[in-house]
Amino acid sequence: MHCYLIMSLALLFITAAGIPEKKNKPVIHLVGDSTVKNGSGLGEGGLWGWGAFLHTMLDTSKVAVRNHALGGRSSRTFITQGLWDNVLSTVKPGDYVIIQFGHNDSSPVNDDSRARGTLKGTGEDTREIDNMLTKQHEIVHTYGWYLRKYINDSKERGAIPVVCSPVPRNIWENGRLARASADYGLWAGETAEAAGAYFIDLNEIIALKYEALGQEEVSSKLFLTDHTHTNEAGAIINATAVAEGLKQLKNCKLKKYLRKR
Repeated sequence: MHCYLIMSLALLFITAAGIPEKKNKPVIHLVGDSTVKNGSGLGEGGLWGWGAFLHTMLDTSKVAVRNHALGGRSSRTFITQGLWDNVLSTVKPGDYVIIQFGHNDSSPVNDDSRARGTLKGTGEDTREIDNMLTKQHEIVHTYGWYLRKYINDSKERGAIPVVCSPVPRNIWENGRLARASADYGLWAGETAEAAGAYFIDLNEIIALKYEALGQEEVSSKLFLTDHTHTNEAGAIINATAVAEGLKQLKNCKLKKYLRKR
């Protein structure tokens, strides 16, 4: 009787708690800015990043998602503020790292407000500054240089890097959404290809979705505060676009974790 009671209680616990998670399952680490993780996604009309909804596109019994992104960061300051080192300390072989920066990289390289900008392009150009914000001497690199560091660091940890071009802003001209295909989207793709990382042209995938909806629909229902940050509905569309991009990647095992829709 005693053994039967223990077994019954154990079965009840498993039923209530669900099947235990698979140990050592791969983790998808997300690094980026507020368009990946927004801190104000609360209440009606709150702002959301797509990283908050990516898990709904995946079989989370087989893969986990950790959203390390932080608003206001560029590819440079996510590193200089120690955030990237914190992520790397948790990355293990077989994990994935999805990288999306660009919106804040066009900011000033040196000022007393944010000092987060990067040099344009993908080259090895540098600029030495005495950082007005941090009061530290710093060597600033190009956007592509910082992306290469994410890619190479991920590979050194045995993880698989995936670079995304930045999501589009709500800026239109003659019924067409503005692309980043001449700057950050272009540089993200070039860097990923040269460094041997997977690439999702998220900018283009989302732009096509928005254009299908139309400017009035997008502006009135997805962007309620500014031209960069979406509400929950917009973030879900963007997360769907990430999933579509993953599905299109050749020879990337990550796609096997996508839910059938």
